[in-house]
Amino acid sequence: MIVLSESTEQIEPSASASENKLMTEAAQLLGCKVYHIPRDFERCGTAENALWHISNYSQITAGIWIGYIPEFERYQAIYYAALAKGIKLLNTPLEHQTALEFDLFYPHLKGLTPESLVITSTSECIEAGELLGFPLFIKGAVQSQKMQGWKSCIANNQEELISTTEGLLKLKYHSRGRVILRKLEKLRHKRLAPNGFPMGREFRCFIHNQQILKYGYYWDGEDELSKLSKPEETQVLKLAVLASECLGVPYIAIDIGQLESGEWIVIETADAQFAGLSHIPALELWNKLKDIYY
Repeated sequence: MIVLSESTEQIEPSASASENKLMTEAAQLLGCKVYHIPRDFERCGTAENALWHISNYSQITAGIWIGYIPEFERYQAIYYAALAKGIKLLNTPLEHQTALEFDLFYPHLKGLTPESLVITSTSECIEAGELLGFPLFIKGAVQSQKMQGWKSCIANNQEELISTTEGLLKLKYHSRGRVILRKLEKLRHKRLAPNGFPMGREFRCFIHNQQILKYGYYWDGEDELSKLSKPEETQVLKLAVLASECLGVPYIAIDIGQLESGEWIVIETADAQFAGLSHIPALELWNKLKDIYY
């Protein structure tokens, strides 16, 4: 397996940078060939230039990208530039986009995840609010603003909905021009993050071709809710696999959460190449991938 890694010592320290470094080191320890690539095209100009130093492979070889969530156009460019060298990333551009962008995966997961609407302007807020009712959870098509706290993600009335929607639409990295309004479902939780965000009982599952590789509790730190009984584990993994079957994305991360009622739901999905590890040890995940491709 070939690894394209954006991990470099020059990147400003952050949780994502640390995790990219950890994942890259795990891949190297297990014998994967790693090529470092720039985080953007600012200096190199094109995807072909970004991959100039990578060998041509005579037979199609599986590839994984370790890095930061890219713009769709960048993923597409890197995918085809790598393919021209005989390296096929695990997810095609359409599969990458389907896993990452809420409005693309939501139609496949209706009934498994809370009812949601997609809007592209503040003029749609009144009708959307009337259809779903308040309070609402609000996020961009790619990411929420949960790092800014609970209040940044919740609208209790039309005024808050319009204000939050307007702000998200300006954050192109988060929204890509679309805002997602979701019926607010209360997740079972015992802790609050420092910013006040409820740390719901949530598990991240890494899945390859509808097979669970590893799963782990979503939130950092010790939490009495992080342990699953055998029946609970069966429920969580069964739902994650079902969701992956509905989506058909080869390498995907799926987050499963528990409501206060005890029911399990799909929270969201992501291209597993760019998903955080949560409590999953990097070496254990890469060992599973190695078993598949070596």
